[in-house]
Amino acid sequence: MITRRRAGLAAAAVATLALTAACGSSDNQSNGIPTTDTVQPAGQGTSDYGSSGSSQGDEGAYGGQAGGEDGKAAGAGPSAGKLALRQATELGPVVTDSKGMTLYRFDKDTAKPPKSNCSGACATTWPPVPSDGATAPAGIAKSDLGSVTRADGSKQLTIAGWPAYRYAKDTKAGDTKGQGVGGTWNALAADGKKATAQPATDVSVLSQPDLGEILVDGKSRTLYRFNKDSAWPMKFGCNDACLDTWKPAKPADRSKLSEDIPAKLITTVTRPDGVRQLAVDCWPVYWFTGDKEPGDINGQGKMGLWFAVSKDGKKITSTPAG
Repeated sequence: MITRRRAGLAAAAVATLALTAACGSSDNQSNGIPTTDTVQPAGQGTSDYGSSGSSQGDEGAYGGQAGGEDGKAAGAGPSAGKLALRQATELGPVVTDSKGMTLYRFDKDTAKPPKSNCSGACATTWPPVPSDGATAPAGIAKSDLGSVTRADGSKQLTIAGWPAYRYAKDTKAGDTKGQGVGGTWNALAADGKKATAQPATDVSVLSQPDLGEILVDGKSRTLYRFNKDSAWPMKFGCNDACLDTWKPAKPADRSKLSEDIPAKLITTVTRPDGVRQLAVDCWPVYWFTGDKEPGDINGQGKMGLWFAVSKDGKKITSTPAG
């Protein structure tokens, strides 16, 4: 018998728990080239919510000097514009440019200090992203954007110090064909870390620059509580037209929670119309139709009644800076 071997991350097995809890109502059903690069802030120039690629040789390990004119690296693409976070299959939120093209980081680069070791033919396959005109979305801290001066004099975008690249074989928005290529390339997460394969989750924790660690649903949408609801006695204050804007979050399988969320916090409640809704610490939670991508918190503090939820189930009353 031929044994097939597959390399990958092993997800820790989590016992399935019944979604039952008393939330105050009987109706509730719980359910390279060595150089010295220089760094400066990004974005000072003119200008919706994948699969792994396979390596053909060690792409990205080429030597040589990238040529360029007027300070722009050979093969460098257009400005990233306003960055975004998009939900990638099996990877969670990844950083993209304004057109939805995935941005990557290279293990042979360094972040402290920032330095690119991808030049020559490598930079043709992995075009450096110019720093000119790049701006941060809600889910990425503005202070994490910077730039590094490459050996050819061009300025490349960095995220938390890591130089950012596009992949030549990604041809459309949402492609993540560069993920895992050569064992050294990974899509960028919001904090500059590698976006790595992870088990699907129904509820997880997202680090939001303004609010800290917040709960999000399986599509990485921010979850909110409504002050006119109550957990005891159970009451639903968002009904009728309210539900056009604030959508009841779908119930979660407690075997599909990120590891840092206590399973006892996650339950299911039944609304007056019979719809089952996710509850956190017995409070019904919703997602906001005005949020368009992971990290958006456009619903925070709306009418002084709607608030994101922390990983320990408490409402977050702080408001975004600016």
